Amino acid sequence: MYDVETVRRDFPILSREVNGKPLVYLDNGASAQKPKVVLDTIRRAYAEEYSNVHRGLHTLSTISTENYEAVRGKIAAFLGASDPDTIVMNTGTTEGINMVSYGWAAPRMEAGDEIVLSVMEHHANIVPWHFLRERQGVVLKWVAPAADGSLDPQTVIDAIGPRTKLVAITHMSNVLGTVVDVAAITRAAHERGVAVLVDGSQAAVHMPVDVEAIGCDFYAITGHKLYGPSGSGAIYVRPERLAEMRPFMGGGDMIREVHRDTVTYNDAPMKFEAGTPGIVAQIGLGAALDYMTGLGMEDIAAHESDLRDYARGRFGGLNWLSVQGDAPGKAAIFSFMLDGAAHAHDISTVLDKKGVAVRAGHHCAGPLMDHLGVTATCRASFGLYNTRAEVDVLVDALELCHDLFA
Repeated sequence: MYDVETVRRDFPILSREVNGKPLVYLDNGASAQKPKVVLDTIRRAYAEEYSNVHRGLHTLSTISTENYEAVRGKIAAFLGASDPDTIVMNTGTTEGINMVSYGWAAPRMEAGDEIVLSVMEHHANIVPWHFLRERQGVVLKWVAPAADGSLDPQTVIDAIGPRTKLVAITHMSNVLGTVVDVAAITRAAHERGVAVLVDGSQAAVHMPVDVEAIGCDFYAITGHKLYGPSGSGAIYVRPERLAEMRPFMGGGDMIREVHRDTVTYNDAPMKFEAGTPGIVAQIGLGAALDYMTGLGMEDIAAHESDLRDYARGRFGGLNWLSVQGDAPGKAAIFSFMLDGAAHAHDISTVLDKKGVAVRAGHHCAGPLMDHLGVTATCRASFGLYNTRAEVDVLVDALELCHDLFA
């Protein structure tokens, strides 16, 4: 049985106070806190086992290499990928999507070719495609969610035309919590010969993911949201797409031989991992994935679904609170505003005085803010260690905001 109080004891930072109040950390959508096992793993990797990987034959290099490369298999298992060599390790989703933009899309897209996107995308899944629009004349086709924040997969499928080369879509909105049926989109796209990239930054944190069941060509994740270190992450790439990609960056490890007139590249995935990697960050991510797997992704999802439903009920009693998006099956992510003149930054500041950490701003989702007709919202994003009692603290703090700004 999932025991959230036991889980909370695994996270040292949750015992601290902020502004004289117990910390209520509800900014998990931006970056999650780290369990002790991850902190201990990082300390040990630096203090007892550190060396560069892949290059040395001495004991410390062997240990570091084994620990680092073991993470590739952990990521593959976590994402449901049967072959660890389909996992390219990197600094996170942003690097992964840029790798696809430079290494796969740019060489095979011409002026007039299309990329289909939803307006819910994070800037990391928008700006790399704008590069292709600016530099190669690629056309970006946009699909909007419904009024409740849901995204009918058929609207994405209907946007696919004869010039479409790629669908780049989020699995879960970082602003609305909307879960997208990426498997249905992928099936239809593949029937039309179109590749699919999925931004899994949020979804992989909150629900089980099986990339082979989804069938997508690319699936990107970022470690710091997965209770691991910043600067860690990976992207799953189907073998056929790996074979089609040119290297994104050049340097050590991604080559076999270098001469004055020729260079021979390494096999994938090493072909796409240039230079000294984030060794300890990735080892820390491996510990985080072990921790999440130990808790059980289904149990984590069930716990967070309970928080979502409880928060929905509490927010429903606040007739002056405007929550953006309420799609069926959404995650425990809520973006909101107070009726009246209170800016999201002011609301966040007041909440912080009560020890409640939320995010305020456009959440790196400019097109979605434009679609919603707002400039900024506050966002409370829940994680595996949050509780119903923390929902109550948030509501109490919001009522204080309402009194202050009414």
